[in-house]
Amino acid sequence: MLFRVIRVLSLATVIAISLIEPYKAKAQMNMNMGGYANSHYAGIYGVPSNPGMAAGTHYKWDVNVAGVSAALGNTYARFPKSLIFHPPDSLERLKRNRDYFLDTMSTGKQFGWGNMDVMMPSILYSIDESRSIAFVWRVRAQANGGNMSTDVANFFANNFPNAAYNNQRFDMQLANASFHMWNEYDFTYAQVIKDDGMHLLKGGVTLKVLNGIAAGYAQVEDASFYMNSTTNANITSGTLKMGYNDGINNWKKPNTSNYRPFTGNWGVGMDLGVVYEWRAEMDGLQGYGENDWNPEGDDYKMRLGVSITDIGGISYKKVASNTDLNLVASNINPNEIKMRRGEGWQAYYRRLQNYFTPIASDEKFRMNLPTALNVAFDYNIDARFFINGNAVMSLNSGRYDASKTYMVSHFTLTPRYDARNFGVYIPIDVNNHSQFDMGAGFRLGPLTIGSNTVLSNLFQKNKNRLDGFVAIRLIPMNFGKTVLGCPATQF
Repeated sequence: MLFRVIRVLSLATVIAISLIEPYKAKAQMNMNMGGYANSHYAGIYGVPSNPGMAAGTHYKWDVNVAGVSAALGNTYARFPKSLIFHPPDSLERLKRNRDYFLDTMSTGKQFGWGNMDVMMPSILYSIDESRSIAFVWRVRAQANGGNMSTDVANFFANNFPNAAYNNQRFDMQLANASFHMWNEYDFTYAQVIKDDGMHLLKGGVTLKVLNGIAAGYAQVEDASFYMNSTTNANITSGTLKMGYNDGINNWKKPNTSNYRPFTGNWGVGMDLGVVYEWRAEMDGLQGYGENDWNPEGDDYKMRLGVSITDIGGISYKKVASNTDLNLVASNINPNEIKMRRGEGWQAYYRRLQNYFTPIASDEKFRMNLPTALNVAFDYNIDARFFINGNAVMSLNSGRYDASKTYMVSHFTLTPRYDARNFGVYIPIDVNNHSQFDMGAGFRLGPLTIGSNTVLSNLFQKNKNRLDGFVAIRLIPMNFGKTVLGCPATQF
C-alpha cells in the first residue's frame, strides 16, 4: 500500500479535509438551506432541488441577488471551537489530543466531505399561472474523501510510521478522494400538467451548461501491505488511479484567484422533477388576495416532490505527468515516501512515481456530477405551521467510478413557521454515517440566513461538522397587508 500518499491524496485520515480545508479554502458547504429550499416561499431556491417547483408559484417574478450555502464534515476527527477562530498556519503545527481528536475506536469506515454552492444573480419568471421559466447561475465546489477502515486510518494518522504497527498486515479494499469546482448555467422550464381543483401535478426540467474550473481524483484499490519495521515494508498488491487537470495543477493562493468564468472545459447536465399537490379544503388559507399574482399558487394541504438532480459531467484533459501506479513494492522504506517539509503535493506525487510502476491511462477523464435522488414531503398544518421531510440519496457513491464527487445521503425533518414575509425553520438531520444534527434558519423579507448544525454544535465541545447559508432575493412584497381570516398574512 502506498503509505503517505493515501494519507495525503485520499484524505483518508480526513484531517486534511476537516482541519485544513476549512481554513485554507474557507468554502466547503452545501445548498440544503435548512429546510428553506422546500418551503412554498423558497421561490427560485426551490428550483435546484426540483425544477417542478418553479411552476404554479405565487411569484410573478423572483430575482436572486446572491446566496451561498456551505458545509463541511467528517467521521474521524473532531476539533475544538478555538481552532475555528485561530487556525494553524500548517499541518505540522497541529497536535493530536489538543488541536484534534481521532475516533480510533470506531469499527466502521471513515469519510470526509465538503461542498460550496454559490447562487449568482438569477431569475424565475412566471409566464402565466401554470408555466414558468428560470435562469440560475451557480458556482459550485465539492470534495469527498475516505472510504477507509478505521484500523488503516489509525495506521497513517498515529505517528506514521509507528513501531507499534510492526509485523502487522493491513488490507485496503478502497480509499479515494475527489475535488471538483465548476460553473453551472441552468435553464429551467416548468408547467402544471394537471389541475382538477383537488389534485395538481406539475413537472419541470433543467438543462445545464457546465463549465469546469478544477477537478481531480485519487483512488486506491485492493491494496495489501505489511510493515516489517519503521524502515522496511512490503506492498503485495494495490493500484492507484489518479488524474487532475491544469486547474488543480496551477492552484493559487488566495483560493478566490482560481475562479474562472469560462475555461474551455465544457459539459452538459440535467435535472428532472415532478411535484404533486393535494388541495382539499385549502381555498383562502394562504392569505393572498385577488390583487396578488396567482393567489392560489402553492395553496396545498400536502405536497410530494420527486426529482433526480445533477445528471451529467465534464470532460477534462489530464496534466501530462498524470499516470496510474502499480503499488506492488518490496523492502520499501516508509520514511522515503513521506511528504517532505515544504514540498508541494504536485511535486510529491511526481516523486512517488520513482518508487512505483506507472500504468498507462487515458489522457482525459470525465468528472461526473453528484447525481442524487430527492424525495420531499410537505404538510400544511394551518397555513402558518408546516412539517417537511426531505430525503437526499446519492446515486453514484460506489467504487467503480473514481472520477466523481457524490452527495452524502441524508434525511431532514423540518418543522417551520412560514408567513408571507417571515419564517422560522428548525431542521433535524441524520446522514448515512448515523450523524445527528439540529439547526435553525430565519427568513425576514428578502433575507434568509441559518445553519443545519448550529443548535447541535452549541452542545458539543469538539466539532466535526459545520455549515451555514445566507441568501438575498428581490421578490414582490406587501408588508402590513392582512386578509381577514388568513393568519398567514400577520407578518
